[in-house]
Amino acid sequence: MAQLHVSDVAKTYGATTAVDHVSFSAAPGRILGLLGPNGAGKTSTIRMITHITRPDSGSVTYDGRPVGPWSQQRMGYLPEERGLYKRLKVKEQLVYLGTLKGLPRREASEKADYWLDRFDASDWGSMKTEELSKGMQQKIQFIATLLHDPSLLIFDEPFSGLDPINADLLRDIILDLRKDDRTILFASHRMEQVEQLCDDICLMARGEIVLRGALRDVKRQFGRNTVVVEFDGNDAFVDALVDADIVRVNTRTAHRAELTLTGNAPARRVLDAALSGVDELYRFERVEPPLSEIFVETVGEAEARRMQEQAVAAA
Repeated sequence: MAQLHVSDVAKTYGATTAVDHVSFSAAPGRILGLLGPNGAGKTSTIRMITHITRPDSGSVTYDGRPVGPWSQQRMGYLPEERGLYKRLKVKEQLVYLGTLKGLPRREASEKADYWLDRFDASDWGSMKTEELSKGMQQKIQFIATLLHDPSLLIFDEPFSGLDPINADLLRDIILDLRKDDRTILFASHRMEQVEQLCDDICLMARGEIVLRGALRDVKRQFGRNTVVVEFDGNDAFVDALVDADIVRVNTRTAHRAELTLTGNAPARRVLDAALSGVDELYRFERVEPPLSEIFVETVGEAEARRMQEQAVAAA
């Protein structure tokens, strides 16, 4: 089976080090999440994988060979920056892009019809791209990425501009593609998306990989220092715990809080505070930390805050 190997690659632009000796592998039948804030080096790494740029040092191989024009024919790349021709009709454009990847025109047309139908978009074939909404264009570019049946798929922020229903549709298709033993690289700064989709992760910050491995193993090594509380009634107990430096808040709504224990604070302190302050306690559970909390512990609160602000701005 064809594997992707990124080995000690580095890339600089002038005085700026975009990628600083990064190494990782992606295996067929698994989804690798490349996670980090804007400026972490994700897109620069992807451009070297796709042979758009070359590393200053190190190597990128796929199926045992250095990447090049040959591997581009076997890749499907959905970039964060969209690249559709605005005045071309949707079906015409998909067929053209398919032929660029080596498909006979008739086969490209048949595959375009299949994917348009699967996305409930058959009526869009005669429309110009500029007539489509941002979310509709994203679906068309996603189809163009898959049309030539690539064995290596690279998705850079694929859910950008999509409503929840269409985001779920794309997520289901990506999971189906994993079952076909394709190698899939998923780049995002949205940790909850990576957590939902990925088998393995590489967490990048400032051009370096600061954490990597199987998602389950990574979460396990950070212990079970997160507490989930679901309740009815007054949530002032959460503020009191924060003020006492017992917990840090991950997420919070009117009836649910996900809290991280600070230092060696016992989980019993949270339970006692909840029982004394709420009308009804429905759930109290100590769980493995979410990726957002792992990121805080790994790179610090300032970098984590910057990533969260980017996620909110992109939502």
